[in-house]
Amino acid sequence: MKILIQTILLLGLVITTSFGQLLQDHHQHYTEQDTLRGTITKERAWWDLLRYDLKVEVLPKEKSIKGSNTVVYKVIGGVEKMQIDLQEPMNITKILHDKNELTFERNGNVFLVSLTNQYKLNDIDSIEIFYEGTPKEAVKAPWDGGFTWAKDENGNDFIATSCQGLGASVWWPNKDHMYDEPDLGMDISIEVPANLMDVSNGRLVKVKKNRKKKTKTYHWQVVNPINNYGVNINIGNYVHFGEQYEGEKGALDMNYYVLEHNLEKAKKQFTQAKDMMEAFEHWFGPYPFYEDGFKLVEVPYLGMEHQSSVTYGNKYQNGYLGSDLSATGWGLKFDFIIIHEAGHEWFANNITDKDIADMWIHESFTAYSECLFVEYHYGKEAGLQYVRGTRSAIQNDRPIIGDYDVNSEGSGDMYYKGSNMINMIRRIQNDDEKWRALLRGMNKEFYHQTVDTKQIEDYMSEKVGVDLSKVFDQYLRSTSIPTLEYRIVKGGISYRYINAMEGFDMPIDVMINGKLKRLNGSTKWQMIEASDVKSFEIDPNYYVGLMEIKI
Repeated sequence: MKILIQTILLLGLVITTSFGQLLQDHHQHYTEQDTLRGTITKERAWWDLLRYDLKVEVLPKEKSIKGSNTVVYKVIGGVEKMQIDLQEPMNITKILHDKNELTFERNGNVFLVSLTNQYKLNDIDSIEIFYEGTPKEAVKAPWDGGFTWAKDENGNDFIATSCQGLGASVWWPNKDHMYDEPDLGMDISIEVPANLMDVSNGRLVKVKKNRKKKTKTYHWQVVNPINNYGVNINIGNYVHFGEQYEGEKGALDMNYYVLEHNLEKAKKQFTQAKDMMEAFEHWFGPYPFYEDGFKLVEVPYLGMEHQSSVTYGNKYQNGYLGSDLSATGWGLKFDFIIIHEAGHEWFANNITDKDIADMWIHESFTAYSECLFVEYHYGKEAGLQYVRGTRSAIQNDRPIIGDYDVNSEGSGDMYYKGSNMINMIRRIQNDDEKWRALLRGMNKEFYHQTVDTKQIEDYMSEKVGVDLSKVFDQYLRSTSIPTLEYRIVKGGISYRYINAMEGFDMPIDVMINGKLKRLNGSTKWQMIEASDVKSFEIDPNYYVGLMEIKI
């Protein structure tokens, strides 16, 4: 008996991985510093972060900074030393508690502070940390983070920070772990040369002129919890314009800060910010930070999702630097940075991962938000074409979930493999109103919280009404893409999943002779009755291969 195998590849899905490659060991070699950075150590676990008061003087000529950070905290466990993170070559010069200096020791990027108080559970206290140095300079922001020291076309200093993954401790001392955010927000005071302006997170509450030093200090206030990497400094010869958006929670202040020579281009391009807000409030619920407002801020790099201070460097053009990541045409209908980075206000800033290994929670949902933006403004089929088109970027190189407790993110497939997985789950649910309710409910259920993958998996399984655990295992924790293998036999079609993890099961919609059918696929052979089968296709919105065995 001779067997002919026919393989159909769907929209960039290349089936090359054998089952034996499913659970490769992708673990890297990690250092003590990685563990100290990525673990909830006992020196972190005993205290809950309540508030920061960050004060920084930026010295462009020296490419250096100096300042202080007051850390307000609550005692929630047995007191150990306190871990404060600040990366080399930055240095802490002193730490004060009630005006008394505390002793501390340094281990690489970690400072262990010896506290002198005898605390009781729920006590609230604070320390003030003074620091200075020449922070790491970003080589290729935002992927390689740190400070960007640039000049605008008129020779003015144009400076910005970006530090996702690398960590905010690259430029200021803090509790640098994703799991804990300042519950009460923070104050940010940035001193800059008098001819420049700083734009940071939250609302501008005061500008102080320091005439003798020929500087100005910009005081910004954030009243919501904020993740560390979302805190930013942006310094330039900025001009401002703004508007109000009548949103689900009332009037939202939307402010825009751009270089003076780009003002007219920005006024035209940034009209998309309202289009974004309309679409995402529809899909995800109210913008999560009405109290802090929304900003777009021009920077000398591509952009980043800094909370309430989204940074922009897409050169005032649609697409991703003028390119359509989906190759469908729909990606040129919008400015990628405005839509994607602002989408992170819901997924990254509102719902934040507890460990960067779960960064797919940020990136998969936000990549999927691009599809939903297109759908809202151009129709459902346009959105589906867009998300399917992004499959060409998928590498299937390593799992989307990274290694826990070592500050390690997973594969870049967290963007478009993740968004295609989410789109597929929508197809499984097959109810657009319930799907919208799921997304809005997620932002309400986990409002201003840090979460882990299990919480998101459990929530989605419950709302969809299907146990999705094997789907998440397959697409987040392995590199192989399931293939639906089938053969036409007397009386119907037999089918099963191959190239999949043991026990993988997932409903899938197929067309048999042009008629829609739903199969409850698994790795075991099953059969569906059908007569005179002339065609068998799967719904292209499932990121699954199709293979026919002809006998």
